[in-house]
Order: sequence, then structure tokens, then C-alpha cells
Amino acid sequence: MATRAEAPSLSIHAARDTALACAIALAVALGIGRFAFTPLLPLMLKSGALTIREGGWLASSNYAGYLVGALSCAAIRLAHHRMVRYGLASTVALMLAMGLVHQFWAWVVIRFIAGAVSACTFVFASQWGLKRLSELNAHRWSGVIYTGPGLGIVATGLLGAAAASAQVSAPTVWVGFALCAALASALVGKAFSAVSPSVPHAQAAVNPVRQATASAMTVRADAAWLILLYGLAGFGYIITATFLPVIARQALPGSPWPDLFWPIFGMALIVGALLASRCPLSWDNRLLLAGSYLIQGLGILLGIVFPTALGLGVGSLLLGLPFTAITLFGMREARRLHGDAAAGLMGYATGSYGLGQIVGPLVAAPIAAHTGSFAMALWIAIAALGVGALALAVLGSRRREEGR
Repeated sequence: MATRAEAPSLSIHAARDTALACAIALAVALGIGRFAFTPLLPLMLKSGALTIREGGWLASSNYAGYLVGALSCAAIRLAHHRMVRYGLASTVALMLAMGLVHQFWAWVVIRFIAGAVSACTFVFASQWGLKRLSELNAHRWSGVIYTGPGLGIVATGLLGAAAASAQVSAPTVWVGFALCAALASALVGKAFSAVSPSVPHAQAAVNPVRQATASAMTVRADAAWLILLYGLAGFGYIITATFLPVIARQALPGSPWPDLFWPIFGMALIVGALLASRCPLSWDNRLLLAGSYLIQGLGILLGIVFPTALGLGVGSLLLGLPFTAITLFGMREARRLHGDAAAGLMGYATGSYGLGQIVGPLVAAPIAAHTGSFAMALWIAIAALGVGALALAVLGSRRREEGR
């Protein structure tokens, strides 16, 4: 049995291992399973495998799957760690299928399933990891979990850029991504092989800021607002996130920069997640979300007003910086409202986010095809983020006045 002196060290190691395992799981499920399509889209367009409209359909199919997967989480009764393992294995198989299958409608189905898998993996890895860190009283490690998507985006972005430079075919890159996902999944398989044992003398966790004074009606209202306004974040960022390399190529023809903006976005995700985890739990998640929406809106605005390498680079940075911070604050708010039973609310909020992501490419691709530019669609995205930020700020201020 561990001594009192050994217990804090065990807790630190357990928290680190939990956070890193979840980060790698999210890097596979989101960074590869969802976002690998973005750096590969220019390759698929150039080869004639896709048109820009078909690219929009594939993106929306993935986000539709993400919506279905997120909404199904409330009904899934399997252990969280087991769901993560299934999600990682499925992601590897689906990435491999993208490289081996060459029919458009088969890709639509594959991307739909990949979206559902990534949503389930995200929700259950988040709930498993945040619950575990709460038990260990190690909330500061929570930001490490949400560096995962950024790590995956940086890796796929750089590999995609290298593939484009070397003129490697898109199917070959998909297979390469599948192998990377398999290796990463194998590294964390043991962490999700069973429920983690308790750590001796770990401090009992305090349920993150769920006030006993809040009435059931207030909790339901706050949960409904979270679900609705979280969806605006999904719509607001996804147009740029899906078409960023294409947008950059339109603005900077012949420049080497377009392939680097996506990795810049991913690096910003990592930094933003780590900075967000330093925000005290006592700070209002809704106000933090409002600020994050505004930062993303400013990033999109810079890309429109200053379509230069510097403008798009800084815009990519500002778009990515609050991306996983929004996820962290949203999931914290869900746990504030529903505690350890938050997986359902996390799923519904993630589903709303997914719905926003479905609408985004379906709005953007036809506008871009008709006008020859993404500018109008990006202005719509900025407006959505602005409305969401204003509503969150008003809601947070009102609840603070009410003491909730």
C-alpha cells in the first residue's frame, strides 16, 4: 500500500498518463479521423477525384455522421474506456478504406461512419478523462487532453504538405494516415483496456462548480442554451477549417504558404488548450466561450480583409487558438450542470456542434462555386460567431447577477 508521501506522486503520474492517453485518442479520432480530409482535399481536387461541390458533400457527410454519433451517446450504456477502444480501432479501418476505395458514394458512406465514430470517441474519452482527473483533483491536466486534435492536425497537415510537394497520390496518403492511427492507438491501448484503479489517498474531487442553489429549471435552461449556442461555434469555424487550404490557394496562387496554414491552425490548437486549462474553475465558462467566439471571428475577418500570407497566417492562428478551448469550456460547463452524469449533455451539445458543421460546408460550397470566392460565406460565419458571443455574454452576466 502506498505511503502518504508516495500518494501525491502516484496521483501526478496517474493524471499525466490519463491526460496523455486521452490526448492521443483525440489525436486519432479527430486529428486524423475527421480533419485529415482538409489537407488531402487539394490533392483530391487536383487529381480530378473530386469537384469542390463533392468536397462539400464529403465534409457534410462526415459532420452528419458526427451529429448522429454525438446524439447516440446518451443512449450508449457500454463502459467509456471500451467505447474509446472501439472508436480507435474503427478509425484505423475507416482511414484505410478511404485509400482502398475509389467510388465517390462509397466515400460519402465512409466519411459518415467516420464522423459518428469520432463523435462517440470524443465524448467518451472526454468524460472518462475529465472524470478521472476530477477524482485525482488534477483539473490542470485537462487542457492536455484537448491538445490531441491539434497534435493530429499538425501531423496530418505536415504530412499532407509533404505529400503534395512530392506529388504522392491521395490514396497512398490515406493509407499512410491509417498506419499512423494504428501506431498511435497501439500506444494507448493499455490505458483504455480496463477501468483505471483508484490512487491511494487521492483527494476527493469537488464537483466542478455545480451550485446547490441552482434550481432544476435553471439547470435545464442553461443546458438548453449550451446546446443551442455551442452549435453556432460549429457553424462559425467549419467553413474556414474545411476549405482553408483551398481558400489560401485562391488568395496566394503559386505561393508555398497555403500548405502551412493548416499546421499553423493545429499548433494554435495545442497552445490554446494548454492556456485554457490555466483558467480557474471559478471563472464563468459562458463568458470564456464568448471571448473564444470573438477571437475566432477576428481570425476569419483577418483572412478576408488581409488576404496575404501574413493576414491568413495570423487568421489561422486566431482561428485555432480558441478551438479546443471552446471544447474544454463547453465540456466543463456540461459537467458543471450535470456532474458525473454529463455524458448525455456532452453528446447533445456535441450534436448541436455537429449540426452547425453540416450546414457550414453546404452553405459555403454553393456560394463559392457561384461567386468564385468564399468571402460571402466567411462573413456569414463571422456573424454566427458574433451572435453566439453576444448571447453567451448576456447569459453569463445574468446568471452571475442571480448568483448562479
